[in-house]
Amino acid sequence: MTRSTFVAGVLVVLVAKAGIPVVMGQADNPQIGFWKMNMEKSKFSSGTGFKSATSRIESFGGGVKHTVDSVYIDGTSRQYSYATRYDGKDMAVTGNSPYGDTTAITHVDANTTRTVYKNKGQVTVIQMSVVSADRKTRTVTTKGTNPAGQSVDNLSVYDRQ
Repeated sequence: MTRSTFVAGVLVVLVAKAGIPVVMGQADNPQIGFWKMNMEKSKFSSGTGFKSATSRIESFGGGVKHTVDSVYIDGTSRQYSYATRYDGKDMAVTGNSPYGDTTAITHVDANTTRTVYKNKGQVTVIQMSVVSADRKTRTVTTKGTNPAGQSVDNLSVYDRQ
């Protein structure tokens, strides 16, 4: 074993023992991909159901770009996107997001992210996104109150495409 390999190994152990979060490389990020909502497995609070939805998460400038396209049961279409890092800082959402005008994302663990949406500075909904161990399914729970004042309690299941 070379000296640099040994030092790298020791650093990994020390960081893990100290509880310091390690930012994974984008190639290791299981959230990245193109996801299609599985309507049969998803459940929505009253009045917020979808006919279809896709989510594309791409590596972008040291973070991710998230693009959402959805059609609701009533025929309303939503297309919105945002580019962010997993640093918990508010970033602008472009398009017609149903949840607000900014979003902030953090890693909870290797397969889980937490997204906080805000509208005009006030928290509206919080999403937890968990990618399965086999990386084929992404489950997103969304809870809170949308900017229109309606309660949101959704379980959205996405299949990797």
